[in-house]
Amino acid sequence: MDRKRYAVLKKRLSFIHKIRSMQDRAPIMVLVIAAIIGSITGCIGVAFQYLVIWVEHARITLSLTWSSSFYFAYIAYFIVAALMAGMAYWLVRRFAPESGGSGIPEIEGALANLRPVRWQRVLPVKFIGGLGALGSGMVLGREGPTVQIGGNVGKMVADFFHVRGDSYLHTFIATGAAAGVTAAFNAPLAGILFVIEEMRPQFRYSLTSIKAIFVGVIMASVMYQFLIQPGSVFHIGYFHAVPVNSLWLYLLLGSCFGVIGVIANQCVLSCQKYFQQFYQQGKYRFVATGAVLGGGFGILSFVMPEITGGGFAFIPSAIAGDYFFYMLLTIFILRFAATILCFSSGAPGGIFAPTLALGTILGILFGMLIQHLFPDYQIELGACAIIGMGGLFAATIRAPLTGIVLVMEMTDNYQLILPMIITCLGATLAAQALGGRPLYSSILENILLRSAQQK
Repeated sequence: MDRKRYAVLKKRLSFIHKIRSMQDRAPIMVLVIAAIIGSITGCIGVAFQYLVIWVEHARITLSLTWSSSFYFAYIAYFIVAALMAGMAYWLVRRFAPESGGSGIPEIEGALANLRPVRWQRVLPVKFIGGLGALGSGMVLGREGPTVQIGGNVGKMVADFFHVRGDSYLHTFIATGAAAGVTAAFNAPLAGILFVIEEMRPQFRYSLTSIKAIFVGVIMASVMYQFLIQPGSVFHIGYFHAVPVNSLWLYLLLGSCFGVIGVIANQCVLSCQKYFQQFYQQGKYRFVATGAVLGGGFGILSFVMPEITGGGFAFIPSAIAGDYFFYMLLTIFILRFAATILCFSSGAPGGIFAPTLALGTILGILFGMLIQHLFPDYQIELGACAIIGMGGLFAATIRAPLTGIVLVMEMTDNYQLILPMIITCLGATLAAQALGGRPLYSSILENILLRSAQQK
């Protein structure tokens, strides 16, 4: 009898031990899966960056090959870019409407269990469509596509490993999104902060989830540095710390950014509403709009390249002082309108990079004024440009910590962090005082509202 009881007790203890062993291994398995997600996202992000550059060069080469005269050159510029952009819009319309725009609101909706993650459709459409839209010369960034691609990679890998737990699935989607930011800018800390700060209403913080994100962004950064290069994205030199007696100026600069950020967000939301109404009036208007916009920016990329593309190619020359005040002001106005137009139309592209470019221009304009009004402060235009990047980002996206760290990692000018913090604080306070709302949260609300009306 004692032997039977002992055997039963031993069996129960063995069963309990197995369960505990599985529970102990579960976080390790989560980290392994997170590493796979980060590695895949990093590789896709690098491939996307390389191919966007290749497609842009191929478009220019093909357009020049077709053009036999000055007149036919512009026709060739338009046709090639229009075909590329039209293809991107058609893929979005036909296969995955949720892949239009930056895709970040879709990931936020997925984390809140409000939007589906159809990675079988979104991954090819976002990648190929993003190449067409960005390659045509439209004013878009690649970070939106990489964030949405990363989130969908998280869901794909989770499905491959037959992950059933809702909390684990949530963690893997968030890990992919953070890895997407890292893969776009080689900014691992900014990737972590983006999920914690921008997606804070949806992100379920726990020790396991945050460790998974750490592992994911590490692997994405490793892939980026292995396949492209280590170090910061921009090599624009190092600038001196700003004088302490000039710090009050950056609070003023941040307040200006806050006003502009609220205006920009309102313009995006209003323009998106107009485009949605326009698209409902005809079946092919969405694709036709993409073709016209793509063709127009294809021509502009030859006539005035400063107002086309994401702006990364323009930023170094602007910081180097290649443009005078009124020319920069003109470029800002045109790029502002182009950014609103391209992003609001539903193209599969992001707004991070265009926002950073606009902030750079505003920072340089501010620096020029300060140099004229306060010559004793010895203000450097490059420092103002870097500070401007983070300021406008904080005003529009309303993620100041992410903006600060992102710009610091991209430019490697950590000595400017104090005026950057002051500028981002001023931008956030001014935007809140004016009743402005974060851009992605507002876009997600509109998406959910349209989805409810269609049901």
